[in-house]
Amino acid sequence: MGVNLRDIAEPEKIALEDLAGRTLAIDAFNTLYQFLSIIRGETGDLLKDSQGRVTSHLSGLFYRNMNLLETGIKLVYVFDGEPPKLKHEEIQRRREVKKQAAALYKDAMERSDYQQAKKYASATAYLDDQMIAESKSLLNLMGIPSIQAPSEGEATAAHLTATGQVDYAASQDYDSLLFGARRLVRNVTISGKRKLPNRNFRIDVIPETVELEKVLSRTGLSREKLIEVAMILGTDFNYADFKGIGPVTALKLVKKYGRLEDIPELKGKFTFDPNEIRQIFLRPSVADPKPDELVQRPGEEDEIIRFLCEEHSFSEERIRSAFTKLNAVKKKESQSLEQWF
Repeated sequence: MGVNLRDIAEPEKIALEDLAGRTLAIDAFNTLYQFLSIIRGETGDLLKDSQGRVTSHLSGLFYRNMNLLETGIKLVYVFDGEPPKLKHEEIQRRREVKKQAAALYKDAMERSDYQQAKKYASATAYLDDQMIAESKSLLNLMGIPSIQAPSEGEATAAHLTATGQVDYAASQDYDSLLFGARRLVRNVTISGKRKLPNRNFRIDVIPETVELEKVLSRTGLSREKLIEVAMILGTDFNYADFKGIGPVTALKLVKKYGRLEDIPELKGKFTFDPNEIRQIFLRPSVADPKPDELVQRPGEEDEIIRFLCEEHSFSEERIRSAFTKLNAVKKKESQSLEQWF
């Protein structure tokens, strides 16, 4: 879910090409759930191979990453580990939402209302251990490094930006800023044309960036106080107990009073321990990979063909076509570089 900081963050739109040469630490779970939600058939059914195994996540990973590699973007995927205990309630809430969506999907299918069926199906996305293992295998074959975080993937991605090992944390959630990401980029893995739910037209989904220092300078907040604002709005670790308070009001209250416990209007109205949430964001458990673990390698085309086409029923023609395009771009870049010597 993430915290609603858009009005405060004020993201700036950029072109995908502006990220060429930059290294992105991508929130793997966030991205895989996007693929499982979006990459579906007309009635909301997931893509599957000849054995009935889901392949929507693999399709998204391969084709989107090939597009990003063509653009000259360097990638590192960061996978979630054990979530903080405070997140268990949010995880359970999400499971209940998925159950409700599954029931609504079944009802829509029985009524042959396929438009509604696809809408509800997207909300039932579920990522299991097999999908995670398959995703890591495909990334390895593509030469894209992946890091296993001990806890929240966003925290490790943010740490990699803070230590200068990557340029951006890539996620749809603004929580990355709370974990200390110097730069956040959104819409990288879903940019392009997207059809609006229940509408007959598409919109452009454009990448956008947020720089933490700019947010703090513009709002007059420290990162610690930005976390206070987030707690008022509700995070993955606490519900928004304060109804009717949006980002602008939360910002004013924190600037005036500081810590959540010192805001008169909110005293006695929250059901969580603010200190626990502060510790999650300010002192998270993170992975600290060695530099060689973040190095991107050339993809193994033949092994990817075997994995995707022979094992998972992908079109060999389409996979080889993607490699042809990428190799043509790499060749052109190499020729341009040689002109300087």
